Amino acid sequence: MSKMSSVRRSTICALCIALCIVLPVAFHALGVGAVFLPMHIPVFLCALTCGWGYGMFCGIAGCVLSSLLTGMPTITGLPAMAAELAIYGLITGLLIQIIHTKNVYADLYISVVAAMILGRVAAGVINALIFARGVTYSLAMWASAYLFTSWPGTILILIAVPALILALMRAKLIPERYPKTGGTKA
Repeated sequence: MSKMSSVRRSTICALCIALCIVLPVAFHALGVGAVFLPMHIPVFLCALTCGWGYGMFCGIAGCVLSSLLTGMPTITGLPAMAAELAIYGLITGLLIQIIHTKNVYADLYISVVAAMILGRVAAGVINALIFARGVTYSLAMWASAYLFTSWPGTILILIAVPALILALMRAKLIPERYPKTGGTKA
């Protein structure tokens, strides 16, 4: 996936940042924003298609711009969510470069799941630090927010992200991960 020009990567990153603003507005209008995690999907897509630097930038910029333009996330939730999404972009982008199982699905799932775990742990740590001087932030609060409430969003990410990446590859909008070598036709 490293065969794209910096112009193409920048364009994809900008589109993903825009989606970080538009998708949450749409999902929150339906009342399911916190459940389906709409801002997370563009960050994963950006990291998987453009690499860790673009993915990390998309996570931070998308979150900050969404907060400034729409109020989502709120200022109090911004530090943890920006860190979570930045780690999603960083870890997903790094792992997709490192992991080569010869199976696109395995590469995608390993990268995304590892990033989800690390990003959610980081967000919990930041929330604990922010709320350390007043509200008690417990493991139960973290689990409620990052595991139980958001499980539909986790499932959506695990279904949509690989499907979208494969669709982009089939449409030749991004390079194939394991291109078929040319052989003789029968």
